[in-house]
Amino acid sequence: MSDPFGSSTLRVEQPRRGPFARSKYKVMEEDGTLLAVADEIGEHGRTQKLQTYFPGKSELHGRAVLLTTPDETPLFVVDKEQGRMLTTVRSPEGQVVGTFRTERVGRRYVLHDGEDEPIGEISVDLARNNFVVTDTKGKEVAHVRKKWAGIATHLLTTADKYTLTISDPVAEPLRTMAVLTAIAMDMTLHESKDIT
Repeated sequence: MSDPFGSSTLRVEQPRRGPFARSKYKVMEEDGTLLAVADEIGEHGRTQKLQTYFPGKSELHGRAVLLTTPDETPLFVVDKEQGRMLTTVRSPEGQVVGTFRTERVGRRYVLHDGEDEPIGEISVDLARNNFVVTDTKGKEVAHVRKKWAGIATHLLTTADKYTLTISDPVAEPLRTMAVLTAIAMDMTLHESKDIT
């Protein structure tokens, strides 16, 4: 599969999970066809488990997910470093594809390519449910929308669901970064369910 994310509309979903579970995501076609899965790399230590019970600071700790095809072929590593300032996307071989850099926490992120050149940015609405990806000229190339699942689901689980619409054609690596926006923003803003 040369381009698993070739569709212009994709869904990214997090299965419901308990407090000790690892970060997981599914990337699907609009019709629900599974394209890729992402699973957290590494084991939760005792400190990370405790932070799950005391949200509000857990998003400050680093975590990474490995994105693979359904047959487990590695695609990308999405690595949110400690804090909220940097999330790096790497190839399975470790080459940097791009980065999400915080300019204004929770509101604006600048996208860079593997050579550290700016390629676009992400603007976030006040509720942190809409993410607009633009190129360096300000043209919208993608829109990610977080679906409201109800107050109980929002507060008590990490079962977030996103819809991604891409305004093709979008050049690489901006297209890949746009596709991975839902996972990167979820890891940065929604994993701990905190309010900042």
